[in-house]
Amino acid sequence: MRFFRRVFGIASTQGRGAVVLISALLLGMKAEAQTSIKVDAPNIVGSDEQFNVTFIIDGEDRPSSFSWDHGDDFTLVWGPQQGSSTSVQIVNGKRTKTSQFTYIYILKPVRTGKCTIPPAVAKIKNNEISSRAVTVDVLASGSSSGSQSSQQGSGSQSRNSPGNISAEDLYLKLSLSRSNVVIGEPVTAELKLYQRVDIAGFEGARFPSFNGFWSQETAAPSNIEFQREDVGGKIYNSALLRRYVIIPQQAGTLTIDPAELICLVNVRTSNRTSNSIFDSFFDDGYTTVRKRITSPSVKVDVRPLPSGAPAGFGGGVGSFKISARLAKDQLKTHEATSLIVTLSGRGNVSLLEAPKISFPPDLEVYDTKVTENVDKSTGGTTGSKVFEYPFIPRSHGDFTIGPVNYSYYDVNAGKYVTVSAGTIDFEVEKGASSGSTSIDSPVVAAPDRKGVRNLGEDIRFISGDIPEYAFKKMFLVDRWYFWMAAAFLVLLALTVWYVFRGLAARRADVAGTRNRRATKMALGRLKTAGRYLSQNLYSAFYEELHKALLGFISDKLNIGAEELNKDNIASRLSDGGVDQTLVEEFVGLLDACEFARYSPESGNEAMSVHYNQAVKVISSIDSIMKSHRKAPAVSGAALLIAALMVMPDAADAEGTEYLDSLWRRGVDAYTAGQFQESVDAWKSVENAGVESAELYYNLGNAYFKSSDNARAVLYYERALKLDPSFSDARFNLEFAESMNQDKIEIVPEFILKSWARKICYLMKSDTWALLSLLLLAAFLGLVLLFLLGRTSAARRAGFYSSIVVLLLSAGSYGSARWQRNIYLKADYAIVMRPVSSVKSSPSSESSKDLFVLHEGTKVNVLDSVGKWYKISLSDGRQGWINEKDIEII
Repeated sequence: MRFFRRVFGIASTQGRGAVVLISALLLGMKAEAQTSIKVDAPNIVGSDEQFNVTFIIDGEDRPSSFSWDHGDDFTLVWGPQQGSSTSVQIVNGKRTKTSQFTYIYILKPVRTGKCTIPPAVAKIKNNEISSRAVTVDVLASGSSSGSQSSQQGSGSQSRNSPGNISAEDLYLKLSLSRSNVVIGEPVTAELKLYQRVDIAGFEGARFPSFNGFWSQETAAPSNIEFQREDVGGKIYNSALLRRYVIIPQQAGTLTIDPAELICLVNVRTSNRTSNSIFDSFFDDGYTTVRKRITSPSVKVDVRPLPSGAPAGFGGGVGSFKISARLAKDQLKTHEATSLIVTLSGRGNVSLLEAPKISFPPDLEVYDTKVTENVDKSTGGTTGSKVFEYPFIPRSHGDFTIGPVNYSYYDVNAGKYVTVSAGTIDFEVEKGASSGSTSIDSPVVAAPDRKGVRNLGEDIRFISGDIPEYAFKKMFLVDRWYFWMAAAFLVLLALTVWYVFRGLAARRADVAGTRNRRATKMALGRLKTAGRYLSQNLYSAFYEELHKALLGFISDKLNIGAEELNKDNIASRLSDGGVDQTLVEEFVGLLDACEFARYSPESGNEAMSVHYNQAVKVISSIDSIMKSHRKAPAVSGAALLIAALMVMPDAADAEGTEYLDSLWRRGVDAYTAGQFQESVDAWKSVENAGVESAELYYNLGNAYFKSSDNARAVLYYERALKLDPSFSDARFNLEFAESMNQDKIEIVPEFILKSWARKICYLMKSDTWALLSLLLLAAFLGLVLLFLLGRTSAARRAGFYSSIVVLLLSAGSYGSARWQRNIYLKADYAIVMRPVSSVKSSPSSESSKDLFVLHEGTKVNVLDSVGKWYKISLSDGRQGWINEKDIEII
């Protein structure tokens, strides 16, 4: 009562008048509720079908009169049948009464087409109310399910007999609003059930999957309601099962898989002959059968968006408009505010990306907040999306944000459209921290000073040149030919010393000149054969190997071409003291070469075997014959070393054209800003089993640009592990580590060790190894100068210089060895998980959390137990971490 007094301004002294006024108002509201008549009639009927029309009047008062004429379009079969119902509710002592009055007629159409049910008129307490005119579509005879059912009941064989329910009477259909769209264009999909049979229930529903689409369910009725629908001139009872909004995410012809449903259908059974009265009493003539139905698969042709998208394109497809404003009108320095950008319209609203907005450098901008205000009934295709850009101005003055633009693809216009909210101009006043002066306060506050901020910091660019691949990292100091080369240098120095000693005697020995020339000629031909081997030239290899064998024995034994046959060769070798087994092996090689020149290819493996056998036989014969003449076996050793040094090139020769193409693909993708594609290309190179500092460096850059900072740090570390002198990789590693969340103090290294490490990292390990060999050669040359010098000054210079060069050679070898040891140690790792807990023991149940590390942090691996690693940080803290959380460098 207080409410009505307050609303209508009734004083407390006028209680009786208030009651009278309120009663009048309630009566007026009740009369207002009975101002119309509801009509319940089907929207579609058959021309031979009888149907009900029901007029409904809600209210407490019974109509004093009701009149209705069926008109010219229908024949009145029966009616009216009057009915009424009353409901009384008492809630908290308050009594509520509602009544409903109905008038039912049975009509039959006179003609086909659109027919009109005229309005009815009723009188309630001197008030006349009426219904609206209703339009009914009348189809030709035989179209309705009711007429068909009656025919089935007349004794004819029904097509809805058990196990023979027609696909025309019961089916599923998935309808699309459109089937030819572009990527990002919304499509409405409706799954409906159509039936002309008696359905008792459903089970086993399986709805379609939308592979290649973003989908959202917008309607899922819990109660299935059937409505009449005209399908091809026939009346069906249709029910909506599901409604979706789907948005294609890829181009091509996309197929929507079928939906499936099991329907429980009541079908008439054939008449049974029985003498029992109970059979006819309990048998109603119907049985329930299960009918599995599936919807046809639907194909959608999806076109890619046209090329030439504007820079501000944010994935929108449809029609949108944009607005922008600041959250505050008055701004001061160091006060937070936001730029609020609103995109609204129709299309793929839920998939809109935040507009790219250019902010002035003195504004600290934070992560964007996104809010959706969409109409769920349309699946997010209409509405708005609000993007809030929080920022803090750090200096006063006039600023301009923008322009705030957004580009989308307009499907109707078939082109990209750019909408703009213009620029946002605003002024920032000095805040409290800026300081001020006044008469009462003569002290001038210090200005808010700060350093000049770089606006263009970034990692250095990738390496574009094709690198040298290594299928397994082997340092030069570990390779056998490094030590063979060192030994060869020593032997060479001894040879030079020996040569200079006996040079005069050797010049007088004409026969010996030809003998010595045999080794040189054999070496040249073997090198040529090795080159043919690496190129897999079968015939050329064996022809050159045959020449090397015959030429060597001809020069070595001083045999003319007319006497060069197998029997003579075997006899002369035996006379020269060569073992019979070695002689037979040499002759067998000659036979193999002659046979191979006229036989099919036997493969690269047989060629390598014959090559190695030839090197061994020639070296052995050369050594034996020189020993037989009491001459030093220096030339044979030189032949063996030189020939074996050719082998790595022949054995490791492999085509890298495919790897080069992957490398160039990655470079092109990175240059075009497609960083994930560059990662895929370079990872394919890495998965081929090759290693390269440039490859790891480029992968680190691609991961950094893909916002994967942990893997960027990992691959920069791997690049520096292969080549510590890689300055670009070191710069980018420091840049990536500055993005890490963990800041750990590094204990400084001993200054002498730090200097030695910096000198060691000036060059690669292999470069240091080569330098040590060169310095060893220089040392041996200076020793020869000391031994063979003609003057005392030359011998003195050779002695002191050789000591200095020997120390430099040892230092170079030590640097190469140091880098090799660092690489082989798997004692450092990178934290790969965003957040990882370090435990007190190698267990997740019985341990205690010591501290937390974040992705990108480098740790030292000390030990391992099962799936746990013991780690330490550079500041000395230790703990245990799961192997899934880190990756060894």
